[in-house]
Amino acid sequence: MEAVLKNLASTAELLAVAGHSGVVDQWDKQTLSRAFDWARYCEHLFSRFHNNPSIRSIMEKQLQLTNQSLRAAFPGYTGVSFTDLSRCQHLLLVGLLNNPELPISIMKTLFDTTSLVDTTQTGHQDVTGFCSHIIQCRSACKVLSPLTDLSAGVGADAEVQGVMLMERLDALLSQASQPSQPEHILDSVLQGCEGAVGHFCLVIAAALLTTKNSQTASQDFLLDWLQREQRVLQHMCSSLPATLIIDLAKQHRKFRDAYCDVLKKWASDMEYSMSEGEWVQTTSTDRRTVSFQRLTEYFVALFEACPSLRGDVEKELNALKVSDGDFDVRGLSVWGDLLSALNK
Repeated sequence: MEAVLKNLASTAELLAVAGHSGVVDQWDKQTLSRAFDWARYCEHLFSRFHNNPSIRSIMEKQLQLTNQSLRAAFPGYTGVSFTDLSRCQHLLLVGLLNNPELPISIMKTLFDTTSLVDTTQTGHQDVTGFCSHIIQCRSACKVLSPLTDLSAGVGADAEVQGVMLMERLDALLSQASQPSQPEHILDSVLQGCEGAVGHFCLVIAAALLTTKNSQTASQDFLLDWLQREQRVLQHMCSSLPATLIIDLAKQHRKFRDAYCDVLKKWASDMEYSMSEGEWVQTTSTDRRTVSFQRLTEYFVALFEACPSLRGDVEKELNALKVSDGDFDVRGLSVWGDLLSALNK
């Protein structure tokens, strides 16, 4: 029993280090695997002894003593109860993801989608894709239950990843000593999504549509980053469902303004085709072509969702039309023809 209590105390210390210590920046994949081994060990202790009052009481006293010393060593540490042992892996994962010192290499291991968790091998369990495995399970639950929240627009996997992204940004932004880390995280995720930018856009949308008031700063940071990454922003605006874009515009003024700028850029890239009798894009939008009719529909949907926006935008479009010569003849100014289409 003495060895069990010692292991129990060591695992509680491990959880404290995972969530509150900078030591994790030295962790590698093997260290991560061992940590989850100890977390599973404590889950086994719970399942074996939770119905044994005498042993449970001894273990609870050990946890109380360990928690007392850990609170003194790690500000913000809340302690581990006996019932918490039943979800020890979850506590370990949440602690790591909220620790701003967690290295990018460990993040990539946890979110690897090419090789999911191997639960059959002996020795240390392979933790590659551990978070992706959780996302798959969460997605299955969503598919098998009525969808009444934002998952219907972005998908369950993107919703889970969006929430995780917000939690990660929250943790990093709270560390004022390293202001560049949040942007580094986003840039790293973007680089890792080459060939899957569409899914990354869904994750961003899910993150921006989360409703936790505490995450306003993280959403503002994400919106500022998105405005700097015009390629990602334009891909979002052209590829995501129109209803999702409108939801983002209604919820975030920064996104609404950025969306308006994207629509105006698409219009400025158009030339009038005499053969087609229509305005066409001269440059594709991230390999997508937006027609003049579709552009008009985007503006109309935005005005219907945000009526107060219409007057200012039409005033700006009219000024652009005047700069083109203020002609009312079709085909001479994209701004004039756009205004005519909007006022029909």
